[in-house]
Amino acid sequence: MKKYLKAVALFLLGTSLAFSQTDNSLPVQATIKTGTIEGNYNVTNGISTYFGIPFAKPPVDELRWKAPVPADSWSGVKETKSFGPRPVQGLVFGDMSSWSDGVSEDCLTLNVWTQAKRNSKDLPVLVYFYGGGFVAGDASEPRYNGESMAKKGVVVVTVNYRLGVFGFLAHPELSAEASYKASGNYGLLDQALALQWVKDNIAAFGGNPNQVTIAGESAGSISVSYQMASPLSRNLIHGAIGESGAGIRPTLAPVSVSEAEAVGKEFLEKAGVNSIAEARKLSAKDLLEIYQESRRFGFPVVIDHHFLPKTLPEIFVAGEQAQVPLLLGWNSAEIPGGAFMQGQPNTTEAFVAKVKETYPEQWEEVLALHPHTSPQEVEWAATNLASDRFISYSTWKWFDLHRSHSEQPVYRYLYSKIRPDLVDQSRVSGLAGGTQRADSAPPAPKPIGAPHAAEIEYAMGNLPLVKDYAWTRDDFKTSETFLNFFTNFVKTGNPNGEGVPTWTAAKAGDQAPPVMVIDTESKEVKAEGDARYFFHDRYYKNEK
Repeated sequence: MKKYLKAVALFLLGTSLAFSQTDNSLPVQATIKTGTIEGNYNVTNGISTYFGIPFAKPPVDELRWKAPVPADSWSGVKETKSFGPRPVQGLVFGDMSSWSDGVSEDCLTLNVWTQAKRNSKDLPVLVYFYGGGFVAGDASEPRYNGESMAKKGVVVVTVNYRLGVFGFLAHPELSAEASYKASGNYGLLDQALALQWVKDNIAAFGGNPNQVTIAGESAGSISVSYQMASPLSRNLIHGAIGESGAGIRPTLAPVSVSEAEAVGKEFLEKAGVNSIAEARKLSAKDLLEIYQESRRFGFPVVIDHHFLPKTLPEIFVAGEQAQVPLLLGWNSAEIPGGAFMQGQPNTTEAFVAKVKETYPEQWEEVLALHPHTSPQEVEWAATNLASDRFISYSTWKWFDLHRSHSEQPVYRYLYSKIRPDLVDQSRVSGLAGGTQRADSAPPAPKPIGAPHAAEIEYAMGNLPLVKDYAWTRDDFKTSETFLNFFTNFVKTGNPNGEGVPTWTAAKAGDQAPPVMVIDTESKEVKAEGDARYFFHDRYYKNEK
């Protein structure tokens, strides 16, 4: 009999384990200002998730191309167990992937991960904005998943915002409609409303509305720089993290209202659309087709004197930005050198010719700043120039502005970990951080450093969710260090803590400031090569 009971017990244990591996969720509810929502509580790790929470009314019909309006209240219980649709976009970057439920203009939702227990309160909060050049992206991408940081005691929020023609079109008729007499910036206004939603509702998830750090990569990082500068958002945030990008020339910098309106007016006129009323009657499909046929890459951010009153250098020099701790950095090889060499070989002669062509008045200074006596030096020189002209310099300028015009600490990193081999050798790495079929992309050179977007899954602790690469022990070690830096910063405004290398804040005016090189063996070094950023500061006329 005892043997029989033991066998039954083992059988039941086996079936219960099998069940627990496939369904670990228990319904859980939270009450926010607009009503009650129901998400999932994972009984094995203690994380509650609420996906697809509406924070604004659907921006459709008459609300297309208007500032977002807070979501209506509802009666009963709204199920929030699956990601909402991603914003309307084409396949701009073939290597992006997401877990969202389709594509729709009705996309203004956000997602929450929290480890809050029944009596938890005042947990630190991270709000993450995705990248994608303001033309692509989605808050459900697995690399942004908030579970790993939630396990460390942070409430994580990812936010959808409008993109492309739906999120950034400006037009004289739209400006005439608005109370602030400007248009565009709708995607950034979506983010600002989401931050207000966090202020009003995050306590329902155990979060502290007065301890909110915002973060993002690429266009998400650029978004962070804009939210820091905006009078609509700067009092809603208490820390900021930027991964590769700021809205400073030459990187998605803003233009005047009149210039943005002219761009939007020409766009609609070329499409044969005679008015905003007519444009609002177009289906999302037709509008997306018109946009794609135009071969535009998005629409500019606007100095609208509402969300954004001035350029970022002007705002930061005046000390009008959010006076909060800032952690930011970029990757060691953001863009391959071929983007600068434009098909020319990595020879000294070809590099000199390309520099003279690109910088006809400053070529001697550029050459002096970039060693180029061997193919290896040329490859690094070209990579550095391509990266600076793309996104590295603008991020450095953000760093320099805040350390010079704030009493708050500023921490700078250089991410250098080279990714391991791909699991599927028929694919290649793409610009947005994922992979795509080799036959649908140009040949990729062997990486000499960490490319654009490579750090996201490391920093957010999501290597297991990204299946493209054959992750090694070194990758997981790098990820744990990076995740701890981020988590410490979200909790305290300081990345330092147990088990991570000491990271010193930068001082204003330091020509060789401390930089945390994040790699398998992360370490703080003195910055080398900042002279090239000071050069581009003069070149792009951003110096103040």
